[in-house]
Amino acid sequence: MTKVTLTVNGRTVSGECEERTLLVSFIRENLGLTGTHVGCDTNQCGACVVHMDGKSIKSCSILAVQASGSSITTIEGLAANGELHPVQAAFREHHGLQCGFCTPGMVMTAVDMINRHGGHLDEATVRHELEGNICRCTGYHNIVKAVLAANTEMTSGRQAAE
Repeated sequence: MTKVTLTVNGRTVSGECEERTLLVSFIRENLGLTGTHVGCDTNQCGACVVHMDGKSIKSCSILAVQASGSSITTIEGLAANGELHPVQAAFREHHGLQCGFCTPGMVMTAVDMINRHGGHLDEATVRHELEGNICRCTGYHNIVKAVLAANTEMTSGRQAAE
């Protein structure tokens, strides 16, 4: 067993796991944060997306020991002070989910996408960047609509300041 120490959603946590334990399994099983989903275990579906040191990653593609020392944000860490993150709120408002299984990964991917593009998103870019996230319920139309609405919400202050 190997000791893993991470900062998860702003809180330092430690736990022991086998060296072969995936980060997604450590988050779910050791930390009890089940919002990060296991969909494929093959880096294909995107249900396990979290942010590691501020960048989105598929947590089924990295070992927990490789992430030790990193800062991890899960879907549970997005809302603040009882208020949904703008992306979460946009998904709710624009019906960007159906069964909800892919939603945590979609939301985490969208947050990273919006942060990286600084407000310069269009439908084609959103659709391209969501290619690594599979939703089996929707045609992605409302997901794309939600991401674009959240982009406007999150960047309106930035553009006014520029």
